[in-house]
Amino acid sequence: MICILGAGPAGAAVALGLRRLGYPVTLVSEWRRFAALEGVSVRVLEALRGAGLNHALADAALPSQRQVWWNGQQHAQNIEFLLDRPSFDRGLREDLRGAGVELIEGRVLTVQTSAEGHRVEIEGHEVLVADFLVEARGRSTPTLGKGLRGPETVSLLNRWQATAGDTASAVESLEDGWAWMARRADGQCYWQWTVDVASASLPGKAMLLEYCRQRRHESAVARAFFGDQPQNDLQLHARSSTAILSPQVCGDNWIRVGDAAMAVDPLSGNGIFQSLSSALQAPTVINTLLRKPERAALAQRFHQQRVEQLFLRFARIGRDFYADEQRWREQPFWQARRCWPDAEVAHAEADFALLRIERAPVLRDGFVDEAEVVITADQPLGIWHVQGVELAPLVRRLWAEPAEQALAGLTVEQGRVVRSWLLAQGFKP
Repeated sequence: MICILGAGPAGAAVALGLRRLGYPVTLVSEWRRFAALEGVSVRVLEALRGAGLNHALADAALPSQRQVWWNGQQHAQNIEFLLDRPSFDRGLREDLRGAGVELIEGRVLTVQTSAEGHRVEIEGHEVLVADFLVEARGRSTPTLGKGLRGPETVSLLNRWQATAGDTASAVESLEDGWAWMARRADGQCYWQWTVDVASASLPGKAMLLEYCRQRRHESAVARAFFGDQPQNDLQLHARSSTAILSPQVCGDNWIRVGDAAMAVDPLSGNGIFQSLSSALQAPTVINTLLRKPERAALAQRFHQQRVEQLFLRFARIGRDFYADEQRWREQPFWQARRCWPDAEVAHAEADFALLRIERAPVLRDGFVDEAEVVITADQPLGIWHVQGVELAPLVRRLWAEPAEQALAGLTVEQGRVVRSWLLAQGFKP
């Protein structure tokens, strides 16, 4: 039996993927205790549907035009969908039950792991014994040692009820952090302020709610966004939002996905998208570990490398967005984030002459296998095929033959897609 700890998008996606492969799955989770709202892109909605989370999306997403105030400039971003997490989480459970996943609601007290399996103690339930364990409890998952950490960051979420109005969302940069704000048509309002732990000088817990109210009132953007309506049932939730990469994300009989594997800064990319990015590959990795143990090292390498690469990619995108804010370059919040994690460019310039061919782990027929891949500026772990065409043999031919000769055997659609890919790599026919 496979046990999954955590019923967020990552845990749910792994559970559904494993059920499609025929595995019995038990999922253990404490359901979220407070209402929350998240802004997601169309790409995230498509990824959630692709994972089979259809009920979760049925009543959860409301479209909103997002306004951005950054570096003293205002502009409208793409449409953002406001995801109501209580509705979304209820839909997740419906999707899981429909797929035959056994659900246990309860707090995990202890997890004892050995080569023979896992013993999970759950408050109010019998001890659960599992052959394989999936850690998907997000940031609350116990650490495995010192991993890569970004500047220590905390997000203070304020939620209250106002009168009904239009759905909207906005982002604003501030001298000592940044704020995301949203309001729903039913009058639910959210203001999340993300600050630097070391330099924020926040008051004690008893004064924190009033301090947030004061900071919100000092912002002309927030005052205009929320108006002068009364703030009924005002609540505060503080959450760590430090970027963290776990030093190890896979073993012979366990795996970490979502925020348990890597948790990114909320500005550097959508949290749900990065959770799904590591979770969607996990069922194939688990299938390989259980049914082809001779490939265990290859499967673990595949998951570890992709989690690390995803983390650094999101971190560098966030770094560049922080660097765009020039007004407070020397303030502690901005100074610590505009140079982390490194100086590597987020999107390297393509150069066909620099393409390399290497053997690397890939996903083939439901298992992790090894194949020749093409290493590119934007795909440092390699890309295996495009539109069903293996790229390594094709690139080798292009190094030795005229392009028309090398591409002659492709279908019209394959030729169109492959030529587009080659041009994106800097290929000059």
